[in-house]
Amino acid sequence: MNATFTTPPRPFDITALFPQLAPLARTATRLHPRPGSPTVHDSSVGGPLLWPADEPWPHCAEPHDKHAAFRINSPDDIRLQRRVLTAAAERLYLAPEAPEWTPEEQETLDLIRAGRPWFDGPIPLVPVAQLYARDIPFPCPPDADLLQVLWCPFDHEMAHPKTALFWRSSATVTDVLDAPPEPPIVQDGWYLPEPCSFSPEQVTEFPNPMELDKEIRDQLDDMSRWETIDPAQYNAYDPGDLYLDNLCTAPGWKTGGWTRWSPTDPVDRACRECGTQAVPLLTIASWEWDGGSATWTAKEDRPTPGPPPLGARDGNFTLIDITGGNNLQLHVCPSSPYHPHFELLQ
Repeated sequence: MNATFTTPPRPFDITALFPQLAPLARTATRLHPRPGSPTVHDSSVGGPLLWPADEPWPHCAEPHDKHAAFRINSPDDIRLQRRVLTAAAERLYLAPEAPEWTPEEQETLDLIRAGRPWFDGPIPLVPVAQLYARDIPFPCPPDADLLQVLWCPFDHEMAHPKTALFWRSSATVTDVLDAPPEPPIVQDGWYLPEPCSFSPEQVTEFPNPMELDKEIRDQLDDMSRWETIDPAQYNAYDPGDLYLDNLCTAPGWKTGGWTRWSPTDPVDRACRECGTQAVPLLTIASWEWDGGSATWTAKEDRPTPGPPPLGARDGNFTLIDITGGNNLQLHVCPSSPYHPHFELLQ
């Protein structure tokens, strides 16, 4: 696990003002991914997986659009580009008058920007996340304590990577696959996660306004109710966004909690096998905070000396970006996580 990260208290207790919300409270676990060097025995984003050596690595055999990206690169290209960008940022921090790129860096970047030739054939899936139940609470079948999430690094029918879930008992994996295959090309560098460790933290969430009944929504829109509390507790926020951005659902990577709706309205999540309503499993986020949700920024995420890690300015430590800043929220059937899961782009 990573260092501890702490979400600041909410601007005020929303249930004191709207008691009807109290029974709707749910616990979510914010994961706070930060760059690290996880092993197969750690919960992580983009880290190595505890994958059995005798189990075939999954591939995507569906067709992929060669015109979906301006250029195509390999995973090694993307990692090299990140190293160059990091080195340049460190150098410019120490010597602001230095040139932006050294001749060697410029040559490397030019080669990467030239791209790779197209590849036709099955694409090995990319590790996205590994969650151990000992570290993080999530809906887990009784015969498993480990969830592994992989995806195809190309857009599919819903304009985002297609995910695959694997549940397993970690105790049964005694011989681990040392060198999983990598895709020869990926559609975008944003689909190759930067290895990160987690710092799990439990927070309380409430439903998105679109999932509340009309009576409570009307009360949330009634400014006279908000005016009954100390204005100092809320007058720094836009009243229309106070509940939505600061009091109901946490941004960023998390398990459990409530679904964070936007840009679409709530949709039915009935399991295709048994009809049970699916519940949030994992939110794969493009950022940990933005201008509208700054109150969720962890206390420890304050500026420190030195150049920030890539993506740190907008809380995008994993370097994942899904369709321009959206979240990919995975939902599973509570009666059986082995039933087909839902992917919601929000």
